[in-house]
Amino acid sequence: MDIPSPLPAQPTRFLDKVRSFIRLRGMAFKTEKTYLFWIKRFIRFHDRKHPEAMGTAEVEAFLSHLVLQANVSTATQRVALNALVFLYREFLGRPLEDLSFERARRPKRLPTVFSPEEAKAVISNLEGEYRLVAMLLYGSGLRINEALRLRVKDVDFDMQQLIVRSGKGDKDRITLLPDRLVEPLRQQIDSALHQHQADLLKGVGSVYLPAGLARKYPNANEEPAWQYVFPAAELSRDPRSGVRRRHHLLDRTVQKHFRRAILDSGIRKHAGSHTFRHSFATRLLEAGYDLRTIQKLLGHSDLRTTEIYTHVVRKGGFGVRSPVDSAL
Repeated sequence: MDIPSPLPAQPTRFLDKVRSFIRLRGMAFKTEKTYLFWIKRFIRFHDRKHPEAMGTAEVEAFLSHLVLQANVSTATQRVALNALVFLYREFLGRPLEDLSFERARRPKRLPTVFSPEEAKAVISNLEGEYRLVAMLLYGSGLRINEALRLRVKDVDFDMQQLIVRSGKGDKDRITLLPDRLVEPLRQQIDSALHQHQADLLKGVGSVYLPAGLARKYPNANEEPAWQYVFPAAELSRDPRSGVRRRHHLLDRTVQKHFRRAILDSGIRKHAGSHTFRHSFATRLLEAGYDLRTIQKLLGHSDLRTTEIYTHVVRKGGFGVRSPVDSAL
C-alpha cells in the first residue's frame, strides 16, 4: 500500500524518529519505505547495534557484504548507500567520511521492448480497466503506479494531456493523452464517479489524501475531482485512521493480469508493465521525435537515461543492412 502508517505524536523508538524526520522533510512515502528497509537491514547485519554506536567502518562493511555475499546489483547497492548517507548526514548529523567499499559492477543491459504487433497482442488479451491501464502505459509512457494513482482532476480533456503527480523523484510532469483514449477514459471516469456516488450513500465515499492536502482541503476527500480514475473493486481500511474507503487498483493485481496476457500472446521475452513504457519511448524515436521531448514526456532527470532507447529502435544492429538480406 502507498498510505503511510500512523506515528506516535512524540516518537521514542529510533526507527519511528527516522520516519518522523523523513515525513517532516516532505519526502515521498516510497522513499521512506525504502530507506527504512535498508536502515533496518544495516542494523540487523551488525547484530542490532545502534547506528549511533557505528560509523564509516560499519557502513563500508555492510556495503561490501551486499556485493560480495548478497550479490546485489549496482542500483541496489546505490539505494542502500543513499539510505545510510541520509541516516548519518541528515538525521544523525554525522557525515560519513571517505567511504571505501567494494562496488558492484554495473552491467550494460538494454530495455526489453514490444514490437507494435506484440504490444497490440498483449493489449487485446486484456479486458476492461486492465486494458485501459495497458493502453495508458503504452500510449502515454506512464509507469504503472503513475497510471493507477491518476485522479479525475489529473485528466485534462480540453488540453488533451495527463498530469502525473509525484512521479519518480517526487516530481510532477505533463504527458500526452492519446486521441484513441479520450472516450475510453471519459467512460472510465463516469464509472468511477458512479461508484463514488454509491459509496457516498453508504457513508464510505472519502478517498485517501496526503496529510498536507487533507489539512488544507478538509472536504476534498469526498469531491469528484480527487477520486481515483481506477478505483479498487473492494473497500479497504486506512491503516492510519481505521476509516473504510476505496483506494486505487493495486499494482500487483494489474501485474498479474499483464503476465497472463503476455503468456497468452505467445511472447517469450522477459516483459512486464514497464515494457509498455520502454515501447512508448522506442516508438517515438522511430517516429523521429527528438530525445529532449521524449525525456520530458518520460520524466527522466538525465538525458543519458533516455539515450538508452537509441539502441533498441526497430532497425537492430545500428541500422546496418546485412549482406545476406541483399545477396541471397
